[in-house]
Amino acid sequence: QVQLAESGGGSVQAGGSLRLSCGASGLTTDRSKCMGWFRQAPGKEREGVAFIVTGAGRKEYTSSVKGRFTISQDNTKNAVYLQMNSLKSGDTGRYYCLASSATDCPPRRSAYKYWGQGTQVTISS
Repeated sequence: QVQLAESGGGSVQAGGSLRLSCGASGLTTDRSKCMGWFRQAPGKEREGVAFIVTGAGRKEYTSSVKGRFTISQDNTKNAVYLQMNSLKSGDTGRYYCLASSATDCPPRRSAYKYWGQGTQVTISS
């Protein structure tokens, strides 16, 4: 059974930083796969934020976070991280970790089979 567990959310002021962590259990580390983060703000659709292909190190970001967010992985721990700097009020939302057995990372919610419960990020101005 695959389980994803996020941590690291919280409340910070604009301009601050947070680091989200996601640990995965039940997923093989033998093959590359896409892992990443979506977020959902109140009243909005869930949107893709950052993705990484494990093992290959290929990374993708939505345009609004490029240069501010960095996704990374620890394949030995089957974990991914999201370092978020220069946070803005528009970054507020619930952040969800995701995983797929595929090695492409489309920004579509339907493309991902495995999801965590999410962690809340609140940015105050």
